[in-house]
Amino acid sequence: MARRSTITSEYIYKTPFGHLRKDSFELQNKEEPIDYYVHEYPDWVNAIVLTKDKQIILVEQYRHPGNDFFLEVPAGKVEEGESYEEGIIREVQEETGYTSLKKPILLGEFTVNPATQTNKVITFLILDAFQSSSPNLDDNEDVTVKIFPFDAIEELIEDKKITQLFTVSAYFFAKNYLSKNKEKN
Repeated sequence: MARRSTITSEYIYKTPFGHLRKDSFELQNKEEPIDYYVHEYPDWVNAIVLTKDKQIILVEQYRHPGNDFFLEVPAGKVEEGESYEEGIIREVQEETGYTSLKKPILLGEFTVNPATQTNKVITFLILDAFQSSSPNLDDNEDVTVKIFPFDAIEELIEDKKITQLFTVSAYFFAKNYLSKNKEKN
């Protein structure tokens, strides 16, 4: 298979949260170019944050598109000039007031939806976290910090109390990492 050649590309709109771009490109089996709409978003970071006694730090917040409150791992977009590691440390500190003296462990880097979006989500595990301050939220954030035993998360997923996909996948990647690295943790 060959990559497609873009003929034209134009922005439909730009916002602080993302952009919509219309590309025209050629397919090998078509004479006429086709139009495709691409959502450009910044990369996101998220983390499973665990205390020394294996409590997981989650946040609950209202998500307008979902029209409900969601229980999630701390997460956010990477700011310009910021590494993924710097971004997750900042996001965890801002949303929860927690930090760690240990370096975040990279669990994976994943495309979000390559059919329509350009961004990735980068997932970390933060161990031995402790509360060092109060959360420092943006004006548009209303976040409640929730703490659960790490072992209780699967039940919360099964009971549909956690339904956000990035939280679910982060949990299973962290669980897998921890089971493979028991002697190190």
